[in-house]
Amino acid sequence: MAFMGVDEFVLNVTETDVSTAGTVYVVAPADGKIVTIQSVIDGAIATTNVVLTASIGSTAVTGGAITVTQSGSAAGDVDVVTPSALNYFKTGDYIKIVTGGQSTNTISAHYTIRCKSTTH
Repeated sequence: MAFMGVDEFVLNVTETDVSTAGTVYVVAPADGKIVTIQSVIDGAIATTNVVLTASIGSTAVTGGAITVTQSGSAAGDVDVVTPSALNYFKTGDYIKIVTGGQSTNTISAHYTIRCKSTTH
């Protein structure tokens, strides 16, 4: 976890293969709100796009789906979404990102979840 400002922090998590269906988790260290979710891949994916979906526990984050485009993909490609609702969490909640595993090539993905603290 890295701190950005007085009331902002980021959570980072890595997925070893974005092209295989799977889930990664990170635990919220404080009460907060997801401001943005970013992904960056380590190489080119093939065949089709990959859809990543974020949730807090079992509740899907509205506007929290990222599409990693296969066409022209390469190491360092960044995608960003700004959730619009259902993006508040409590200390100890888990945030998960699920990949549908639609593409091919074994490529790592790294996720940065920028948060704003709701505890003052």
